[in-house]
Amino acid sequence: MPKKVPVNETHDNEIDLRDLFRRMGKTLSNWFGAIGRGLLISIIFLIRNFGVLVISLIMGVILSYIVKWSTKPEYISETTLRSNTLPNAEMISHINKLKLLLKEENYDGVASSLSITPEEAGRINDIEAFWVIDRNNDSIPDFTDYTKSHNVYDSINVRMKDRFVVRVDLGDPQDFQQMTDKLFSYVNSNPQFRQENTFRLRRIDELLVRLNYDIEQLDSLQKVKYFEETRYMQPEKGGQMIFLQEHSTQLVYGDIYELYKRKQVLDSEKNLHPELLTVISDFYQPVRRYNGGYYYGKTIIPLCIGLTIISLIFLRNRKKLREIYRKY
Repeated sequence: MPKKVPVNETHDNEIDLRDLFRRMGKTLSNWFGAIGRGLLISIIFLIRNFGVLVISLIMGVILSYIVKWSTKPEYISETTLRSNTLPNAEMISHINKLKLLLKEENYDGVASSLSITPEEAGRINDIEAFWVIDRNNDSIPDFTDYTKSHNVYDSINVRMKDRFVVRVDLGDPQDFQQMTDKLFSYVNSNPQFRQENTFRLRRIDELLVRLNYDIEQLDSLQKVKYFEETRYMQPEKGGQMIFLQEHSTQLVYGDIYELYKRKQVLDSEKNLHPELLTVISDFYQPVRRYNGGYYYGKTIIPLCIGLTIISLIFLRNRKKLREIYRKY
């Protein structure tokens, strides 16, 4: 019997690309149409209710200033400090103990720690120390970790070891003039910190004495090498001509210079940073309060406008909502 010729048939599991693209185009067209209708309805809704929305905006501004006038003023400033004796982690933890006292409203403890009166302590809203982050590990400060979200295992963006930031929130901006002295008094009141700083300075003095002695010895050795040993060198017997080679004096000079560099580092450490802390950047004097009208307005105004829009939507569709409520 003759063989049957196979007929080209379209199976259900085969994909028709033209049908697929047609469906995708139709879906995208429906999406863009829905978005366009939504934007058009929103624009018409805003135009029809423009007056009500303006009134809600004005109410939000008024409420923002009412909240501003009913709350205590807050002035925020910060200082950048260098810890000369202790690691930054220990110093930051020690300063943040003041934050816990303020959080508990223990103003007597704050007054005792900062050597101030309880009235002055009552004008302090917050004190907190933060790490300074160095991006790319290039020894340049990039930002302060106010949110405390830095990953300590990050080897590229690292915490700087030579500085940290203390942010202070006060009720009176004039108190910032004495705030640095108060922080220094609080840190210096710790006897363990004072002992460690005294030991650091004593160790620097001992190293300076040894470095000065080594520099004198190397200088004397250089003179002997150059002026005396080469003078007594004589040509060998037999009439042979030899060339006298001077000793490599540069090696000794290099050692002397290295010792001088170490001495200069220790001198600067002793003379420029004799205290537990060093101020890198002092508190700046804030002109405007931190919790002003904008501080509250950026939350209250959008909230008022949002509630107004929701209320208008419910009023416009209250009949449909009643029908849905009765139905279910």
